[in-house]
Amino acid sequence: MDNKTLRLNVILFFTIIGIFIIDQNIKILFVDGFRYYTQCIDLILVYNKGVAFSMFAFLDEWLKYIQIVLVTGILTYVIYMKETCYALPAGFLLGGALSNIYDRFIHEGVVDMVYWHCGFNFAVFNFADVMIDVAVVWFLILNFKPHLCKS
Repeated sequence: MDNKTLRLNVILFFTIIGIFIIDQNIKILFVDGFRYYTQCIDLILVYNKGVAFSMFAFLDEWLKYIQIVLVTGILTYVIYMKETCYALPAGFLLGGALSNIYDRFIHEGVVDMVYWHCGFNFAVFNFADVMIDVAVVWFLILNFKPHLCKS
């Protein structure tokens, strides 16, 4: 294994593990009963059976297996590309995705807890969702500004 591939794999591995551990520890707080209410943001416990805004909830048990296939495809593609600049955003995305998939197996739904209701009602989301969103924006920036990804 060459140095570039090793660096990619190490960054990817530790980022995935880090995001997964942080997200699961936050979720444990809410499963154990933590709640907090304000005028704009409530920290509550909600189990989401679908994906964003409860879409695809009708897929029930199949959803987690479809997500496993998608995560495996993304991981394979990132490793195949061998571009170190994609390691961190891919780790954010995969760590968040794996944490949410883990929830589907353990809690039969994704543990969500941040409810924004200041001015308008927004979806309830979690740390993993935020990391996935950050990763998607990061990927878009890298794709529209390829000079930022130096070999």
